[in-house]
Amino acid sequence: MAVVEQSASRAAPLPATAGLSAWVSTVDHKRIGILYVATSLAFFAIGGIEAMLIRWQLWAPGARVLGPEIFNQLFTMHGTTMVFFVGMPILIGFGNYLVPLMIGARDMAFPRLNAMSYWLFAFGGTLTYASFFAGGAPDVGWFAYAPLTEYAFSRGHSTDYWILGLMTSGIGTLAGAVNLVTTILTFRAPGMTLGKVPLFVWMMLVDGVLLIFAIPPLTAAQIMLLFDRSLGAHFFDTQAGGSAVLWQHMFWFFGHPEVYILALPAFGMISEIVPVFSRKVIFGYESVAAATIAIGFISMGVWAHHMFTVGLSDALDAIFSGVTFLIAVPTGIKVFNWIATLYGGRLRMATPMLFALGFLGMFLMGGLTGIMLASVPIDWQVSDSYFVVAHFHYVLFGGTMFALMAGFYYWFPKATGRMMSERLGRWHFWLMLLGFNLTFFPMHIAGLMGMPRRIYTYSADRGWTVWNQLSTAGATVLGVAFAIFFWNLFLSLRRGKPGGDDPWDAWTLEWATTSPPPPYNFEEIPLVRSRRPLWDLKHPEDPDWMHE
Repeated sequence: MAVVEQSASRAAPLPATAGLSAWVSTVDHKRIGILYVATSLAFFAIGGIEAMLIRWQLWAPGARVLGPEIFNQLFTMHGTTMVFFVGMPILIGFGNYLVPLMIGARDMAFPRLNAMSYWLFAFGGTLTYASFFAGGAPDVGWFAYAPLTEYAFSRGHSTDYWILGLMTSGIGTLAGAVNLVTTILTFRAPGMTLGKVPLFVWMMLVDGVLLIFAIPPLTAAQIMLLFDRSLGAHFFDTQAGGSAVLWQHMFWFFGHPEVYILALPAFGMISEIVPVFSRKVIFGYESVAAATIAIGFISMGVWAHHMFTVGLSDALDAIFSGVTFLIAVPTGIKVFNWIATLYGGRLRMATPMLFALGFLGMFLMGGLTGIMLASVPIDWQVSDSYFVVAHFHYVLFGGTMFALMAGFYYWFPKATGRMMSERLGRWHFWLMLLGFNLTFFPMHIAGLMGMPRRIYTYSADRGWTVWNQLSTAGATVLGVAFAIFFWNLFLSLRRGKPGGDDPWDAWTLEWATTSPPPPYNFEEIPLVRSRRPLWDLKHPEDPDWMHE
């Protein structure tokens, strides 16, 4: 009872290419996806080193590991790197690699635009880091609040590097989003309706739409700031009639959808991994897809909950507080869907599943503190404190990064044909889980005790010392965990155990071709009649998998 048929049109094999020049000139979506991921991992290592230096500066009161100027540069570059040069591009890299394979396509809709998107991202990140060699890196925070970023308060060209680097990278991200949306809507295999696409593809579709709406306001704000700094405009110059609050509105109109731009692909990875390792279909496919659309829609209307303390009216505070509470509903639906999928399943505790379960716990904790911050009185008390730092790291690191690690261990054999080491993977998971909680949970307490963000030192009588020392110790454990991850990547690429074409006994189309896939992906374009085409083809006798 086969549910995947092959079309009559057979693809002509494309010539294989190798060498550095082939990677530089490639328009193959798989190679571009690998370039995205590899470049993002390089930036991740740099951002992690910056974080370690920040934590060691805060180990003890009055420490002198870093001076205040260098500290400000490092926390600015750490935040900028992790959001713009790690989080978004690494997820776009996974989407680049997987989406065409999952929908039965040969490539992205616009292969050359795809290559241009990657090189704009790589150039933008390099340009931003070039500021270190041109008088110093930006020191204005990753959100670059005006009027601090006006030329009167930010001399030199460090802020200009930040603007130009992020604008360049942002244009590449925007082009990549258009490519993803177009590919998903127009390049699906015959028979694969939107009701049959894998949930990861659903998440990437909504993610692409969010990027198309969120990137232009940020780019416009950066152009306005550049005009202020270089051409004498006064958009954010409060002394000349400009508005600093305008920058916050435009930045956070990007900045809060950005949270879900980073979270939705992670949700998609979990929605693919949990069913495979539970040996059950995802509970409530339709509700997961509908919740994804709801999150995308509502996320565009919550930005001002970052601005409860700037003096908006009580009515606006109440509206944005209510919408922030509301967005927890579709997010909670997903969590219950994943738990229901786990319930009663035949759980296989391989490394991808461990990271998926870690994601569920850490993201839930971050979501609960987010509900706390949606309450205006609580937000007033802890705004710009380390409580907020703890919250968004639980959401973004605890959520996105745990899901990303699950995705690495799950799809690594697809991209390389080799398995990552389970032994090293388990060491990586448990050290990452321990180090993450030891790093960021104490920040909740330090924040409630009044420790503000972005301070480079503190006095001994504040009572913050022990919590900072716990966080620094945890960051060290995190560093060891990721050193194991990089070592696992290196060893597995060189001599990992062969994985075969479908090592996890999965059912989505990326596992229907060879590992790694050929340049043309599929020798014959598949005809799809189910949400689980590969599994149904392999197990037509299983009645649990034969319903839609």
